[in-house]
Amino acid sequence: MRALEPRSAGIVERDGVLLAFEVFGDGEPTVVLLPTWSIIHSRFWKAQVATLARRHRVVTFDGRGVGRSGRPVGAAAYTHHQFTADTLAVLDATGTEQAVLVALSCGVLWAAQLAADHPERALGIVTLGPAVALAPAHPDREVFPFDEPLTETRGWAKYNRHHWQRDFPDFLEFFFTQMFTEPHSTKQIEDCVEWASDTDPARLADANDGIGACGMEDFRAVCERVCCPVLVIHGDEDELRPHAQGVALADATRGSLVTIAGGGHGVHARDPILVNQLIRDFVERVHPTPS
Repeated sequence: MRALEPRSAGIVERDGVLLAFEVFGDGEPTVVLLPTWSIIHSRFWKAQVATLARRHRVVTFDGRGVGRSGRPVGAAAYTHHQFTADTLAVLDATGTEQAVLVALSCGVLWAAQLAADHPERALGIVTLGPAVALAPAHPDREVFPFDEPLTETRGWAKYNRHHWQRDFPDFLEFFFTQMFTEPHSTKQIEDCVEWASDTDPARLADANDGIGACGMEDFRAVCERVCCPVLVIHGDEDELRPHAQGVALADATRGSLVTIAGGGHGVHARDPILVNQLIRDFVERVHPTPS
């Protein structure tokens, strides 16, 4: 059961990869809720879709590697450039000339790239918990190598290619517990673990390597080319991506920053009323309703 069923759905093929999309509601401008890292499909936006679709046309799609979209092999298939091109393909397939882009975590990379390379398509960008290498990561995430076999299996040692092959459910439980650090987050954790259980750990490792190719200096140059308005929303207790990365993104894009006190990485799910209102206010600012 879903709060709102799509009014249309389809699949577009780009370079042999199928991309599954859905369209909800009506009304200008279109809001595109972008995919994030290839660990969960587009249902992670479930707390946003029905609310935003009351006033706007809303487009979602499963990112490559998850859900009903294709699962290409190899890190080269999961760079931020590939996700950017996928987004353009979905915009074209849904007849979306311009949109407000909303992105969580790694999705910020392709939102910014699209806005920099195709400014005529992006009215504005809303980012949540941006996973951007514009400030240092949490130190405890840097301790364990990703590719080497480890005997340690506690904490961030679970973020390891070999551990994923041995005990992927253990990693998922840990990862989403880190994503939702707020009290009473059981429902959000259970949802994400269930959605991610269909993910292929080998494809997720490809996605990890592909996204890792986006270096700090390269991305900073991309941010400098973004000319549309940008809103950064970031919890100050985000255990996956430090608040400093959101601060740095707002500075690099000349955008505005909203800090959610006590918020973790998944503020869109834990504080949807506030986040939805911030998105709606931003959309109205970049595309005012005719009086």
